[in-house]
Amino acid sequence: MNQYFFSDMSVMLGRSMRHIFRSLDTIITVTITPIAMMLLFVYVFGGAIQTGTDHYVNYLLPGILLIAIASGIAYTAYRLFMDMQSGIFERFHSMPIARSAALWGHVLTSLVSNAISVVVILLVALVMGFRSPAGVWAWLAVAGILALFTLALTWIAAIAGLSATSVDGAGAFSYPLIFLPFISSAFVPTASMPPVVRAFAENQPVTAIVEAMRALLSAQPVGSAIWVALAWCAGIMLVAYVFAMRAYKKRV
Repeated sequence: MNQYFFSDMSVMLGRSMRHIFRSLDTIITVTITPIAMMLLFVYVFGGAIQTGTDHYVNYLLPGILLIAIASGIAYTAYRLFMDMQSGIFERFHSMPIARSAALWGHVLTSLVSNAISVVVILLVALVMGFRSPAGVWAWLAVAGILALFTLALTWIAAIAGLSATSVDGAGAFSYPLIFLPFISSAFVPTASMPPVVRAFAENQPVTAIVEAMRALLSAQPVGSAIWVALAWCAGIMLVAYVFAMRAYKKRV
């Protein structure tokens, strides 16, 4: 590893973050859609959905945060694709910097920008009545799960951004990821679903992640859900990282 890897990576992170702040519409777009969805489900559908909780926003929030992240990583794929098309990576590699620093700059930018979106959504949820008795450690655990989930999806986005042949292709991969929380326990208990749908919902990663976050935020026993959630996030992240680095070395 280049001895200046971390300083090179911080420079690339600063470059990517400047692009984000120059076009705040990306963060606004990623944030507004989940907020609109949260308003719709809480104030229109919430009264008809039986979840066993007094405040549906408390039940709904973890799934909304995952949808926001799944939406946000599409921009990572888009920015990577545009950098590939412009030849900026080749120019960076002609300089004495770590070869993977530019890629890591995009990944860390995704982590920071999605964290901003999550904080904004949390503030709106508080206005809507969300309350949590969770302590500091529980909140840190939730933050850790969200960070791992973001990194896992970001590396998937990196594969798409490095492999796509068009702008539309770079972002198309995100649609199934955004849709996945709808077939989970994010919006309704899985017990209300038909058997086949229920079997899928109970054994896909979003349900485990949502259940772990929901238990942490409500100060309830988490049980094995947190380990299942962490295993899903870590497993997806490691596999996606390997394929993303292969795609990066092949393209650059």
